[in-house]
Amino acid sequence: MDEDALREKILNEMVVDYSDALEKNYALAKKFIRITKDGKVDILFKDKLTGTEKISLYLIGKLYAKRAGVTETEYVNNKELIDEIGIPMNSLLPWLKTLRDKKIVHTESNGRETSHAIMINTIESVLSRINEKIGTQKQDIAESNKQN
Repeated sequence: MDEDALREKILNEMVVDYSDALEKNYALAKKFIRITKDGKVDILFKDKLTGTEKISLYLIGKLYAKRAGVTETEYVNNKELIDEIGIPMNSLLPWLKTLRDKKIVHTESNGRETSHAIMINTIESVLSRINEKIGTQKQDIAESNKQN
């Protein structure tokens, strides 16, 4: 195989474009996230989600809020996560570490403040896992109600 043919094959079959991840996953994200006009994120089904899932959804919501032009950045500091999701700092930090270790969240620090953003290439897998979980829970509730 000559050099040009290999290059063309790589470009056609291996190159991934994550820039459309928000558009591609819009319908799925809309099942779990709402955006306020001031750039905050409302998470649906909070009571059925783990801490890491809530953080992930909030950060995905911030990407949509940025794309909509209602916030300037997709980065969220610890205080916003604590205030908006309603989780205590002693739970937040270990959950963020888990998300960083799994390469789901990227963290930036500018000395005094640490901010977090979701890795764009993880959006689809995060939303799919949550969708499967919530869908399964709804199905379990429906089946339980039929038996009673």
